[in-house]
Amino acid sequence: MKSAAHRANTGDQPRRRGSRHLGLAVLTLLLVSACTPGGGGAGAPSATPPTSSSGPPASQPATAEPTATAGARLSWGPSTQHYDDAVAAVADMTTEELAGQVMVGFYAGTDPASQEQAIRDLHLAGSIVMGDNVPLTADGAVDPVAMTAVTRGFTEAVAADGRTWPAVVSVDQEGGQVARLGSPLTSWPTPMTYGAAADPALLETSMTAMNSELAGLGFTMNHAPSVDVTTGADDPTIGARAYSDDPELVAELGPAAVTGMLASGILPSVKHFPGHGSVPADSHLELPVQTASLTELEDRDWAPFRAAAEAGVPVMMMGHIAVEALDPGVPSSVSAPNYDALRDLGFEGVVVTDALNMAAVEQLYPGGQAAARALAAGADLLLMPTDAYAAHAGIVAAIQDGTLPSERLAEAATRVVTLMMWQAELADDAETASPGEHGPASEAASAAGITVLTGACEGDLLNGTASIIGGTAADVERFTAAAADRGVIVGAGGTTVALVGPDGAGAAADIAVALDAPWSLDAVDAPVEIAAYSNTPGAFAAVLDVLTGAAAAPGRLPVATAGYDAGTGC
Repeated sequence: MKSAAHRANTGDQPRRRGSRHLGLAVLTLLLVSACTPGGGGAGAPSATPPTSSSGPPASQPATAEPTATAGARLSWGPSTQHYDDAVAAVADMTTEELAGQVMVGFYAGTDPASQEQAIRDLHLAGSIVMGDNVPLTADGAVDPVAMTAVTRGFTEAVAADGRTWPAVVSVDQEGGQVARLGSPLTSWPTPMTYGAAADPALLETSMTAMNSELAGLGFTMNHAPSVDVTTGADDPTIGARAYSDDPELVAELGPAAVTGMLASGILPSVKHFPGHGSVPADSHLELPVQTASLTELEDRDWAPFRAAAEAGVPVMMMGHIAVEALDPGVPSSVSAPNYDALRDLGFEGVVVTDALNMAAVEQLYPGGQAAARALAAGADLLLMPTDAYAAHAGIVAAIQDGTLPSERLAEAATRVVTLMMWQAELADDAETASPGEHGPASEAASAAGITVLTGACEGDLLNGTASIIGGTAADVERFTAAAADRGVIVGAGGTTVALVGPDGAGAAADIAVALDAPWSLDAVDAPVEIAAYSNTPGAFAAVLDVLTGAAAAPGRLPVATAGYDAGTGC
């Protein structure tokens, strides 16, 4: 704890509290079990290219057909009719078609022509859109018309291949720093904001709003939410992307986020099993090693995934982490024991890999070699293999040499087709939104999470002036705009406000505001410290409302950090 002298101030002090006990927000899906979990032993794909571009249809999936009555739902959302239709569709596919149906490709630059061609050549399920793929206007904003044309092109390429279900058109749009699509789309706060608000209903409505704008642009899947349990400042990857360091709170919030996303017609991708918030390395750069025991993992990292499985989420993402207690030295994305562990939590839906071009797996299995290995281990959908053509050839070769059972490939394809048939139904029932439509909702989310760690809980802390220290040019611009709206003059000689970003750089000031994970406040020592969790326009509006005394700060610290207990707040 910080000292009493440090916390001395006039006005009410922030209170601390311990764990929260909220009612579990669950999905409104009927839990009717239909398919047995996927699995299979690990096997190395052959490097031999396929000798034919056609062949007999692959065998039926190894899973049992649904026995529930017509119209019933599988435990992960789609109906038994969706499943039956998918079984029929997969039965008519060649090995080459099946090998593509379980892959989501990627491309470089803003011209999607090569990706559309790859979808047609390889029968890919679809494409992800990364930041460098987003078409921009002359002033650097997302061009909604051009973006919609890109997603439509992928959909048309899938249709041209004879498929009647939608393309997987996915994106990483979590809110906070992980948002591939910027303005004019609504800018949303980090997930940790919702941990501070501890309100599943708020998260659900926010995720419906966020994803309805994606749906309006033609997306069908969003790789969110992250239900990783962060371990604090020693977590280099997740940080404010996590709701909390409390597994119970994360387990309550994850299903609420999924419910909101599904209401918009967008498929979620709950990530990153077996948990990325408790490893000291970034899988984008190297293979993280998880040294915790199985008991520790079950109690901490896996609790939110278990809750998600029980709630009936349709998609979970398998990360690239070597779990010593399961399969030492092997990335979880190509490890059968890791897929078995996820299935043992009760999950029966689609397992998508994290991007297969990430260093954690690409360094061990370069050039598409990981694709067949991941399928053999238990994956259903392969995200971003480094070389889609090589990965496709490797899958076909693995079928031919027996290292990938044809039943396993058909099982994976059946799950993916079932999922996408259901997505079409969800989209038909959902309303889309225009880019930027939800600014007030984003501001309300930030206002619900803003947390005073030390300093007065009420009253005007600026006295009409502010002098900004630190922050990016965009941060300063947004703070200044929010201040002007509230009659606060920004300039030299005012109350000093340090804007502390993710790097933790800061300076002595009257007030310090953390714009990302709150442990960045370790770098400063101010009489007033506030966790805003984000640097969106809505977050700055919420900060200025608190600093001018126009609003309270209702949030509670969702992590133990910066010398404060979890639960600290007014």
